[in-house]
Amino acid sequence: QVQLVESGGGLVQAGGSLRLSCAASGRTFSSLSMGWFRQAPGKEREFVAAVSWSGDNTYYADSVKGRFTVSRDNAKNTVYLRMNSLKPEDTAVYYCAACQQYYTGSYYPNEYDYWGQGTQVTVSS
Repeated sequence: QVQLVESGGGLVQAGGSLRLSCAASGRTFSSLSMGWFRQAPGKEREFVAAVSWSGDNTYYADSVKGRFTVSRDNAKNTVYLRMNSLKPEDTAVYYCAACQQYYTGSYYPNEYDYWGQGTQVTVSS
């Protein structure tokens, strides 16, 4: 079992920045690829970013490429999502997720095995 706890969400003005954190416990963190997803009201959960076991490989949705950065610290069992130049359309609940089966992570939520409870990000215009 893996427990994931997100933090760092909040209310920010358009153009601002936030850093989300996701702390993991319960299993060797360095053997899990990690992903960030988000879900806005009335919409499906969508892929945001993923990072491989080692942190060497990162992947982004086109909508956040160049603005968001995913990283991990295996010594702290934590994955981060740095979000810059935030837009109102980035408003959503953000979830981190852990994937056991793929080194690089996945774009598909059903390929992740564990999920955090989510943290709200609201960007005002």
